[in-house]
Amino acid sequence: FATQQFFLEDRYAVHSNTYLTQLSPPPTNKNLNPGTEYPIHTMSTLMDIVPPGVVTGDDLLKLMDHARANNYAIPAVNCTSSSTINATLEAAKKNNAPVMIQVSNGGGAFFVGKSVKDPSAAVAGSVALAMHVRSVAKYYGVPVVLHSDHCAKKLLPWFDGMLEADEAFYAKHGEPLFSSHMLDLSEEPDEENIAICVEYMKRMAPMKIWLEMEIGITGGEEDGVNNEDVDPEKLYTSPEQVYSVYEALSPIGPMFSIAAAFGNVHGVYKPGNVKLSPEKLGNHQAYAKKMLKSELDKPIYLVMHGGSGSTDEEIQLAVDNGVVKMNIDTDTQWAFWDGLRKFEAKNREFLQGQIGNPNGADKPNKKFYDPRVWMRKAEESMCARVGVSFEKLSTVGQYKASDVPGYPQLGGKSDSSPAKCSVTGVDLEKVFLFGSAFLVGVISTFLVKK
Repeated sequence: FATQQFFLEDRYAVHSNTYLTQLSPPPTNKNLNPGTEYPIHTMSTLMDIVPPGVVTGDDLLKLMDHARANNYAIPAVNCTSSSTINATLEAAKKNNAPVMIQVSNGGGAFFVGKSVKDPSAAVAGSVALAMHVRSVAKYYGVPVVLHSDHCAKKLLPWFDGMLEADEAFYAKHGEPLFSSHMLDLSEEPDEENIAICVEYMKRMAPMKIWLEMEIGITGGEEDGVNNEDVDPEKLYTSPEQVYSVYEALSPIGPMFSIAAAFGNVHGVYKPGNVKLSPEKLGNHQAYAKKMLKSELDKPIYLVMHGGSGSTDEEIQLAVDNGVVKMNIDTDTQWAFWDGLRKFEAKNREFLQGQIGNPNGADKPNKKFYDPRVWMRKAEESMCARVGVSFEKLSTVGQYKASDVPGYPQLGGKSDSSPAKCSVTGVDLEKVFLFGSAFLVGVISTFLVKK
């Protein structure tokens, strides 16, 4: 699977990893030769090939291909509550863009409730968060990727728990609960990092779950992993390191991305403190292209972490070099708080008691302290900041939000594409039509004979 391109076969473009994606409109076979290799840009608009709602498997691969081919990246927003999830989904709909909702280990533990001390709390919270997204995503009319964030070696039990939930969901519905997961074993030796990723990808591949891995270290502190004092040289991944990951994972399948360090730091930092070098990502792509003899200029899906404080030019160069996903957390945390801060500052005299304000000593203040009021201000502020990320990553307008709710996200397949049995791949629509025609024929024959 070196080129990750499409091949013509009848009225379908057949991915070299064997999945089908119907072109719209279908190509004319008189003009194109079966078996001829056609690059990804022959794909039509994203709305034609990817349904709204939570996307997994082949739909997710199409989304990533489209982002890479069209030079945009998808914001992956860390969420810790239903409120932050809804704000992110609202931003995606307003900006007509696909989005990623991601949960960290700490976010999962928070979602289930900080008073819960059970060892599996983070798993339970992450699954609950995913179920919330699946319950509401269809109402926002855009593709949504459900992702779990950094998982260090010490957090592998959390990863295992989410995979067990994926497997249970897959057995029942034919698709995993989550779209993708991330392993961050960058603190471990490269050989161990890659070997563990290989084993997990083998487990994930039958369910077509995307794997994101990190090689090279992102500085700063994130979810209990502190790299603030790391050797600066380790903040820059080499092309050879990136290619070694590709060599190990590509035989298993195409559904993986690499977070290669190029000076990134989690959190907010002053310009000049760290040298961000997104041009190094271009070097990774060029090296892989050479080694693979690929027709693609960007044969690898790359991911950007630690983008807070980056200039627009640095972000754009990273996207130009094949970044299809950028993590968003620090800036949206501030935006959520800032919305609340401004509301409190504006209405402080109405928030000092249940009764009594400048309008009168007996006047109630419920419409000010009702959580739905001030939390909504936090959501609006966060929604606006996520919109800024869509703009910076050129994601705005990539997917016109559908007004028709998507398929049931807690089971069932999309009505926007031919219905197929999740296990056998049989086209159920054709089976139904054939069966109906057969039944009509039998009844007609019976009536004629009678």
